[in-house]
Amino acid sequence: MADGDVVVETKTATGAAEPTGEAMDILSALREVLKKAIIHDGLIKGLRECVKALDRREAHLCVLSSSCDEPSYVRLVEALCKEGKINLLKVPESKQLGEWAGLCKLDKEGNPRKVNSTSVVVVKDYGEPSPALDFLLNHFKTQ
Repeated sequence: MADGDVVVETKTATGAAEPTGEAMDILSALREVLKKAIIHDGLIKGLRECVKALDRREAHLCVLSSSCDEPSYVRLVEALCKEGKINLLKVPESKQLGEWAGLCKLDKEGNPRKVNSTSVVVVKDYGEPSPALDFLLNHFKTQ
């Protein structure tokens, strides 16, 4: 890192500093955006509710799990996103997506326990602007 480079740090729920900015990748940016959406009540979880939001074109972003074992679900979500011109991201694991969407219990240290998996989540309200949101929107513009 050069002398002029700046790394921005944000505090997580556990109080640990998490570097963002230049070191941010697509999954860490997505995780932060999903956290903000949960706080502002803008995250929809579950296939039925997500399909309703995609069909009404209320969604800004759709996150689909690559490990979804039902191909008809994948085709349906991808078709609705394409029809409504809604940004679609894929994550590798359903458990990971469930943890990011808040479908888990936290122990006293803030570590996730009893994580429920989910195949799809939809963001209909990003909440407040953040560097992670800017990173994701720039990623979609370059695709």
